[in-house]
Amino acid sequence: MNTQRKINLSQSFVTLGILVVLFIVFLVEVFLGGSENTNVLIKMGAMNNFAVVAGHQWWRLFMAQFLHIGIMHLVSNAIIIYYMGQYMEPLMGHVRFLVTYLLAGVGGNLMSLAFSADRGFSAGASTALFGLFGAMTAIGLRNLHNPMIAFLGRQAFVLALINLALDIFVPGIDIWGHIGGLIAGFLLAIILGDRVMKTYNPKWRVLAAAVLVVYVVWTVRTGMIINF
Repeated sequence: MNTQRKINLSQSFVTLGILVVLFIVFLVEVFLGGSENTNVLIKMGAMNNFAVVAGHQWWRLFMAQFLHIGIMHLVSNAIIIYYMGQYMEPLMGHVRFLVTYLLAGVGGNLMSLAFSADRGFSAGASTALFGLFGAMTAIGLRNLHNPMIAFLGRQAFVLALINLALDIFVPGIDIWGHIGGLIAGFLLAIILGDRVMKTYNPKWRVLAAAVLVVYVVWTVRTGMIINF
């Protein structure tokens, strides 16, 4: 039993590291005045289009994925990240998993920059989480010969659709960030590959890389137009 537990920890230590960072950042939020305090969130890097574009604070695209608004927001994201990471990190490898997670979080915030309300603010790991949904979907498609991996890919896609449907009925949810994370994660998984089939066909990788570049340029250019 102890040996199995050690193996599991060695296979998903990046996932556990991400969760530790999320909880530490949340404690900092609480210490500075509360995780639901708008001033604290803005100070620590929550997404706000005015701040990003007019204030040239592009670091918010990265930092916002580590902040959470309320303990339930953190816990709900942490549970699903832990669940996804337990099988995705061994499949992708530690470095691929971490790169996909972080860059998908940025990709989701780029979509938020482009289409979310300019006066609002948003935060949360859900952009990166939807990136994991997208990445697992791509991995599942690449490994259709493997029933288990194909099933996990379908499950991830269904979870993404269910959550997007719920987003429509929940006020204050940054659905654009979720969609952007899903797209970015899907493309990143095609580009980076996984441990089972290693990589997609080079043509698919080049196409995915080209689409990702277009996505970044498009969202940045669209996001630069601020409605004062």
